[in-house]
Amino acid sequence: MSHTKIGHNCSFGQNCMVGPKVTIGNNVKVQNNISIYEGVEIEDDVFIGPSVVFTNVINPRSFIIRKQEFKKTLIKKGVSIGANATIICGNTLGSYALIGAGAVVTKEMPDFALVVGNPARQIGWVSRAGHQLEFSDLHVATCPETGDTYELKENRVYVL
Repeated sequence: MSHTKIGHNCSFGQNCMVGPKVTIGNNVKVQNNISIYEGVEIEDDVFIGPSVVFTNVINPRSFIIRKQEFKKTLIKKGVSIGANATIICGNTLGSYALIGAGAVVTKEMPDFALVVGNPARQIGWVSRAGHQLEFSDLHVATCPETGDTYELKENRVYVL
């Protein structure tokens, strides 16, 4: 649609709609049955599982036009969103966060967060490769796949 930007090497499953003024980065995978509405911005390397739902108005009514109230939703680099998750508008999903299948995200999620449930709640941290991180007493963890080292400091994860 108009004023929409889609990056390189993106793939879209069947029955997808990308609305006006949407920005999608490079290497984004959008699975089947997804509508990405105005107000959603998706950075590079994001995976969006089947039937994920995005919203863009907090209090929709069919008889009231609220296009001027669309809220921005930012999906940062490397995020993975599981099948049937719902992302309520106006929130940011931090880089490399992993959103579990069926989760209902109602608030901001930090970088590397592992979140599940309705409403979504953080239950841990993941590496860039998507593995759950187990932090030592020194607040350091290593990804079992890549060997990358992470530090947990003041409830934020940093790559060392």
